[in-house]
Amino acid sequence: MTNAELNKALYQKMFAEQETYREWLLSQPSEEILNHTYEYTVREDILLSMEYNDLPDAQVKALLKSPSSLADVFKDWEHKETGYMEDIWQTVADRAKSEVQKQKKKKKNNTDDK
Repeated sequence: MTNAELNKALYQKMFAEQETYREWLLSQPSEEILNHTYEYTVREDILLSMEYNDLPDAQVKALLKSPSSLADVFKDWEHKETGYMEDIWQTVADRAKSEVQKQKKKKKNNTDDK
């Protein structure tokens, strides 16, 4: 198999794993579904990443041997330190600054109209 074929096979395997997970999730009570929304979303992001990137042959073959490649990658992700919360906070702060500027401009325009 070529590298592209190996990567496609891995993507398809992970996609099938996600579909099985999705079917299980949809059979759960609403509260249980909510408990798994983060996992479901990250698994979807992993699939998206696999769609647009390729791994070298040795790495693809290793993941193909795992019975649960997608779940394995997710478990590794869960233990990884990321800047996600810092990014969230920065977005909150940036939005607040933008609102302050918008309100100042609106107030200035209202004052100028008088």
